[in-house]
Amino acid sequence: MSPARLKLSINIVTLCLLTAASQACSEASSAGGNPPVPPSGSGAGGAPTAGVPNATSGAAVSAGMASGGVGSSVGGALGGSGGTGGTASAGTSGGNGGNAGNGSTVGNGGAGGSAGSSSGGSGGAVSISCPAATPAAGNAKHTLQSGGKSREYVLHVPSGYTGKTAVPLLVDFAGHGGTGDTQQRDSPYPKVADADNVIMAFPTPLGDWNMGPCCADGVDDIGFAKDLVAEVEKLACVDPKRVYASGFSMGGGMSHQLACHAADVFAAVAPAAFDLLEEHLPTCKPQRPITVISFRGTEDTLAPYEGGLSNLVRPINFLGAVASMKKWAELNGCTGQAADLGNNCQGYAASQCSGGVEVIECTKQGGGHEQGNATLGWPVLKRHQLP
Repeated sequence: MSPARLKLSINIVTLCLLTAASQACSEASSAGGNPPVPPSGSGAGGAPTAGVPNATSGAAVSAGMASGGVGSSVGGALGGSGGTGGTASAGTSGGNGGNAGNGSTVGNGGAGGSAGSSSGGSGGAVSISCPAATPAAGNAKHTLQSGGKSREYVLHVPSGYTGKTAVPLLVDFAGHGGTGDTQQRDSPYPKVADADNVIMAFPTPLGDWNMGPCCADGVDDIGFAKDLVAEVEKLACVDPKRVYASGFSMGGGMSHQLACHAADVFAAVAPAAFDLLEEHLPTCKPQRPITVISFRGTEDTLAPYEGGLSNLVRPINFLGAVASMKKWAELNGCTGQAADLGNNCQGYAASQCSGGVEVIECTKQGGGHEQGNATLGWPVLKRHQLP
């Protein structure tokens, strides 16, 4: 060791002894006084800019506490002004990340809201290895084996996807009588999510989706959805923390089902024209709090806005639009009352719910049995990721 470096080390040790600052000692001890690389895994530090998902974890500061990012917004749909995130204990191995500030007040126009409720994983960020091959842009049919059955889906790859950076995956489920092809054509999400290079998958049901009390007996569609996600992750560079589900009609019912039974895979869901069913309530026990933004029409004759018996498929009982929102708020540990969020939406902000999730119900006055609003839905989905 050179005389200068030896002197520096002695001075540092002396400083540690005099101040009893164990943190300064541990930082100075590496590489002759060079500070160590800050541990990753803080949920809020380095909060993304408006509407951009938290793709990288913020670094913890030297004292082992990561300041929560300030929720920012440019007045985007359901973005609004976010609060300031809390602090997260980082520890020596990354620790459990805290929640970033969440945009909860609905603005008008512009991009989506702030960092969302993304939490850094314990011990640091997940390493993502992108597949060597890059799927061509456009729509292509694929098949996979799931539950002993051959299943089909349409893979949508936006033109801006390069295969070099991990991107979100959105699985969008068709309605009653629909297929992956029809949902790909009718879905409002590609026009909105393509700007973020989101990979999308449009699965085809075997006759219809299995809702539990109906409508495709002997088919494990929850298992199929998980297998589909795993399959697409082999084909494209997908961030496993940013996988989402949306769906129309019975596909909206699948979104509810995935929130109930696959919250370990899907970060947030956006069902349209379907509610929780009364038959779902005994078994809907999400593994963690999960964001749900739903879209409903007041004149929907197939899934009545106020709830009640379905006249579309064999007897199932809709909980109703508002009652479903309140049930999700209960399941997510939300407190207080639902607030008016603007844009004909109401719900519970991230500050009211466990895990910083959101529960939102958007109503179209005079609306019928129709697709959701991706302009409102996608900004909410993308500001959340798995812990």
